[in-house]
Amino acid sequence: MIMSSGFCSARNWLGFVFLLLTICSLLSPAAAVKRENFKTCDQSGFCKRNRAYADTVAASSSWTSPYRLERGTIKFGDGILTGAVYKKLSGSEENIKLPLTITFYESGTARVSIDEEKRQKGQIELRHDSKARKERYNEAEKWAIVGGTSLSTGAAINKESAKGTTLVVYGPGSKFEAIITHNPFGIEFKRDGETQIKFNDRGLLNVEHWRRKVDKPPVESSTSSSEDSSDGGKASETPAAAEADKDAGEDESTWWEESFGGNTDGKARGPEAMALDIDFPGYEHVYGIAEHAGPLSLKETRGGQDKYSDPYRLYNSDVFEYEMDSPMTLYGAIPFMQAQKKDSTVGVFWLNAAETWIDITKATSIVNPLSLGVLGKTTTQTHWISEAGLLDVFVFLGPTPQDVIGAYADLTGYTALPQQFAIAYHQCRWNYVTDTDVRDVDRKFDKHHIPYDVIWLDIEYTDGKKYFTWDPLTFGDPAGMLKQLDEHGRKLVAIIDPHIKNEGGYNVVDEMKSKDLAVKNKDGSIYEGWCWPGSSHWVDCFSPAARKWWASLFQYAKFKGSSTNLHIWNDMNEPSVFNGPETTMPKDNLHYGNWEHRDVHNIYGHSLINATYEGLLARDKAEEKRNVRPFILTRSFYSGSQRYAAMWTGDNLAEWSHLEASIPMTLSMGISGYPFAGADVGGFFGNPDKELLTRWYQAGIFYPFFRAHAHIDTRRREPYLAGEPYTEIIAKAIRLRYSLLPAWYTAFHEASVTGAPIIRPNYYVFPGDEKGFAIDDQLYVGNTGLLAKPVTKADTKHATIYLADKEKYYDYFDFWTYEGPGEVHLNAPLDTIPLLMQGGHIIPRRDRPRRSSGLMKFDPFTLVIVLGHAGDAEGTLYLDDGESFDYNEGGFLHRKFSYRSATASLTSEDLGSPGKKTKEYLKQMERVRVEKIIVVGAPAAWKNLKEVGITEEESNGQSAAGAVRNAPLEFHAPVEGRAAFAVVRNPAVRIGAGWKINFA
Repeated sequence: MIMSSGFCSARNWLGFVFLLLTICSLLSPAAAVKRENFKTCDQSGFCKRNRAYADTVAASSSWTSPYRLERGTIKFGDGILTGAVYKKLSGSEENIKLPLTITFYESGTARVSIDEEKRQKGQIELRHDSKARKERYNEAEKWAIVGGTSLSTGAAINKESAKGTTLVVYGPGSKFEAIITHNPFGIEFKRDGETQIKFNDRGLLNVEHWRRKVDKPPVESSTSSSEDSSDGGKASETPAAAEADKDAGEDESTWWEESFGGNTDGKARGPEAMALDIDFPGYEHVYGIAEHAGPLSLKETRGGQDKYSDPYRLYNSDVFEYEMDSPMTLYGAIPFMQAQKKDSTVGVFWLNAAETWIDITKATSIVNPLSLGVLGKTTTQTHWISEAGLLDVFVFLGPTPQDVIGAYADLTGYTALPQQFAIAYHQCRWNYVTDTDVRDVDRKFDKHHIPYDVIWLDIEYTDGKKYFTWDPLTFGDPAGMLKQLDEHGRKLVAIIDPHIKNEGGYNVVDEMKSKDLAVKNKDGSIYEGWCWPGSSHWVDCFSPAARKWWASLFQYAKFKGSSTNLHIWNDMNEPSVFNGPETTMPKDNLHYGNWEHRDVHNIYGHSLINATYEGLLARDKAEEKRNVRPFILTRSFYSGSQRYAAMWTGDNLAEWSHLEASIPMTLSMGISGYPFAGADVGGFFGNPDKELLTRWYQAGIFYPFFRAHAHIDTRRREPYLAGEPYTEIIAKAIRLRYSLLPAWYTAFHEASVTGAPIIRPNYYVFPGDEKGFAIDDQLYVGNTGLLAKPVTKADTKHATIYLADKEKYYDYFDFWTYEGPGEVHLNAPLDTIPLLMQGGHIIPRRDRPRRSSGLMKFDPFTLVIVLGHAGDAEGTLYLDDGESFDYNEGGFLHRKFSYRSATASLTSEDLGSPGKKTKEYLKQMERVRVEKIIVVGAPAAWKNLKEVGITEEESNGQSAAGAVRNAPLEFHAPVEGRAAFAVVRNPAVRIGAGWKINFA
């Protein structure tokens, strides 16, 4: 692998040695996260400064924030309030003007933006060796925001505002208020008269304003002017003048440059951090700010027992073998946080693409000084700190979890509805070594009757780590390989990363250089770093020309050997640079428009998958006249990336702790607006024992993205190699995922139109149940009522599931009955998955085993009716062709199934809106029937019932007047703790039609 073609021709021998050592460390099974390679807050200048600022404020009994909103500057109209906030410099009469914009949207979302007044030419001088833009980065919105910005027509200033404040009433029914305090500046957000969120209540707002770099002259000449300095050609100021232009008492040591790990980051614009305290009065739990390997309910970060000592960090990084229970940064960044208390959810979205840290603390009030320590409400206090860019915060006032998540998704976009194969089982490792190997694995899955849909190729398929190529020796017949997979209804995913091998004669890198499409050094020359190919350059997808060029590379004529069933994996796109600071590229690198990398770092991976998505769309439309949905997997992401790609949690370990952590990590992604998420089944690094591997598959079937993956040095672990009884237990779990694909696909559809998470934590389903707010080891699947508690500890024979309500729950497999609220205990030997069905739901599934999901397209359905205390049940089913965009033109069916105990009848109702492709699709589905109905918790009165009556509409949608036919019913009496159930076999009603089944 290491001595691949062209590798030894790298121009820099020291770089080669470094890369060799890096790769060896990555390949070592004993490797662990090198914590010292990544900054702590204390090693990050802007974070350390702002934490110290917070400490100074907290220690002072007379602190007043130096920021004020000048009343005379306030203007309001068309849902937008503007004004000027002034920052008074300590020890000076000078004030820094900060333009303020508060925008109120029709959705009820509010947005608070603070910029810095643009300086006149010459007032800001950059270092002579940098071409960076002078202004603050203001284009994050361009990448993240796609909707939800219709201005409010009902927002209005309340003329009864208290003195020194401006009160804006807005939102649905004018139930929201923004109370803006002028001096010191702060904002209080209320819903129904109760305070929900506070900005700058603790006075931690801190805008590090632009200033000139001053090289202080020697003392003997301190009162005279000096010659033009090398730092921009400006005359140096006297020490007194320089002192007036800085924040008193602030550490200047990292203002203009900062060193870490042997790299020096030159800061051409000087210090420019934005920080703000955001508090949630009465809220004890906060969630989100994915991605981190910790609990769903975020921990405090200022030290103490079971608390972190560092803030949560958002700075996309290649962290292999990441540590558990840590605020350490990982591969992606979603600066979206929710706060939860009983029956109330609120949230904020911090739109900033630069390195960001978030401190979390909690303060609990005493009800009464004489109440002997009786505690009152808990307030969660957060402190957000970003290195550069604007202060740009969206506020969501709920009141439900879905209100907040839905409003966020409305802004950043809903998760793309994937092709059906994408939500089935994926088989991957680094690496399948030849096209013959791929064909052999494909055949062995069939031989062992284990379904799968996708096989994956890591970097070894390429010719010398050159993307868009195939190794002629090991993958000499990619077309034949893809053809065999296609005949079996299967797909191939190939990895393509943003680092392009720097090798002469390689057409991709030659084009990128000639067209000037690569990321640059601070002086404008092309940036060279080291990654898998050795010397590499990175495509700059912030450039429209680069995005267009990158997209063109996926055309079948250019990516020779690719075909319609080839899809793409964008990895290493944080970006990962082996010899770069913190394993990424320098912050003073330049992107299109001369924006520094520090400004856009967390969006880099997002920009790449945007271009890849456009490339896959264009590939099929231009070459094949096909209208198919792309499938992309990404490791790095930002808010909005859910529009383009699935994600996974990166380089985990084959350890029980990583299996356990995968549940809260995947849940966190779902409630952070990125529901198409999963973790490497089996663990990427290391060799799981057979019990761990089996339990991981049983958990993995509940990840929205379900893929097994393994490191190149691990033993092969395809399910059929596990041996009995493990192979059959794993196969049963995978078949369960396939059986429930209709329910999963329906949940994906809901996510694609509402933003709802696909797997859901307890607080989302039961926002009034305070006991469940911190539960993150069990999950609900969509709106199906399926409640799973994966086993994540070794030698476990039992599982404890928390039930938040008084409803009946049934074991999915044997209908054993449980009731809440409280904990219930299930037997969970190795061959058993703890899975319950909540009463009141109807679950669609397909029970015929197939080797891939595409072969299930016209299979019949089973409907499982789960009756609860009320005796009623509902469920939905969404179907389309599973691959095209025809659903946008009505090419789908969306049915609601309802069982009503009052009439003892089950009905099917159309939820869809017809379009020009509705009839065509329904005709395709004409022969698809319901083959079985199972009623769990069937009434005892049915014990003598032998058949049901069925009325179905005609194919033209008209009712078949009075035409009733019968189908047999089998009643099974309750046994011990198991519920009674009834089975209707072959009712033969069409899945896409309206019908009624009478059980009376």
